[in-house]
Amino acid sequence: MTRTELLQHLIGQARESGFEFRRWYRLYTARPWTTFSDAVDWLAQGSRAHMLLFSHSFARTFFREGERIRFIQPALAYQRIGPDGAVKSVQRRAHTRQSNREDVWLYHLREMAAADEPLRYIRRYLLLEETMHEAQHHITNASKPVTPDSHANEADFSSDYDDELLVRD
Repeated sequence: MTRTELLQHLIGQARESGFEFRRWYRLYTARPWTTFSDAVDWLAQGSRAHMLLFSHSFARTFFREGERIRFIQPALAYQRIGPDGAVKSVQRRAHTRQSNREDVWLYHLREMAAADEPLRYIRRYLLLEETMHEAQHHITNASKPVTPDSHANEADFSSDYDDELLVRD
């Protein structure tokens, strides 16, 4: 997926939640509005996309401030040490979880700011069929070997809010 296509999908998803892209574009870029494609092409150049990604109005509508959000927890496979000392393989199916954090958009802004590639970070929360397909079939941490010392770091294997994919009702 190209950078332009990614931005088109992100803007489209935010518009479904009430984001006014044309108004935002005029207000924050100081450029005249011509067409949607021209605006997205301009944003896709260099790091201009960060203007949109880190905009509070975009983040509030994209992540739906204060609403109940359903997440897909991707499939997970890992090994752990049982009480008898035997190494056991654990495979969990993908499942959904719910959250209604009021400040979810602030959380994601902080995470994007800390990420090396903010576009890659937000791509995980984009609702596309290919994203949903990957969530159902992707197995993480399968190649990590388990040693007796790593049993203490079992928290490394547990899923975090950051690893979930966003699915909206």
